[in-house]
Amino acid sequence: MRKETSIKLFEEKKVRTIWDEEKEEWYFSVVDVVGILTESENPRRYWSDLKIKLEKEGSQLYENIVQLKLLASDGKMRMTDVANEAQLFRIIQSIPSPKAEPFKLWMAQVAKERLDQLQDPELSIEQAMFDYKRLGYSDNWINQRLKSIEIRKELTDEWKSKGVQEGLEFAVLTDIITKTWSDKTTKEYKHYKGLKKENLRDNMTNTELVLNMLAELSTKNISEVSNPETFDEHAQIAMRGGKIAHNARQELELQTGKSAISKLNAKSLKSIEGAK
Repeated sequence: MRKETSIKLFEEKKVRTIWDEEKEEWYFSVVDVVGILTESENPRRYWSDLKIKLEKEGSQLYENIVQLKLLASDGKMRMTDVANEAQLFRIIQSIPSPKAEPFKLWMAQVAKERLDQLQDPELSIEQAMFDYKRLGYSDNWINQRLKSIEIRKELTDEWKSKGVQEGLEFAVLTDIITKTWSDKTTKEYKHYKGLKKENLRDNMTNTELVLNMLAELSTKNISEVSNPETFDEHAQIAMRGGKIAHNARQELELQTGKSAISKLNAKSLKSIEGAK
């Protein structure tokens, strides 16, 4: 069963979500929703009290609530109470809030957009562009980022076709590619940019995005002609792909006299764009 996590925005507030591909439905972080509707300083406590209240009322709702792993504030994936659309409607009905109706409409729209995107993949790209523009990224950067998403998907599709397992094996191969071309592991790279739980690619400069794309595209192309059968072979190909981008990076730095690896992150990048 494939599940895809993402962050949705309701009135600029984050809601952690998971898309269940098999069931074709969204699961929403209950605590995030409770926090938005109640504006409580301790939404976890509010949700805990609400669960007790629902149980006393004889509601079977909580028994059907599942826990899935979502990114926590400390940057780690932790088990979190999540609810599908129908369950969340019942929870919202138990919370007196002026935001209840707008949130229901928003939730229905989120579900519709996903189903539309499954029918027309171009809508996914349009939504991504809208989200990045709303977050303040420049058009030039957005174009590069969307291309990087396309190339990343081509690489992961290649890995899947060769039997590489999503999760740990994907992460290890990605780390090999990143380390080879940038001389930094993903963790080291994020630390260099002052990041914690943020997505590294969303905090890369155009130059970094291009070099990372070159590394991943090269890895995919080499894999297609090499037909690796073992994970060790995939790891060797990841290093070969990363090396191509590393060589390009060295030549660029030689010609420009400055590092292609930048400490700039999304916040500083958007500040620079805004000052132009």
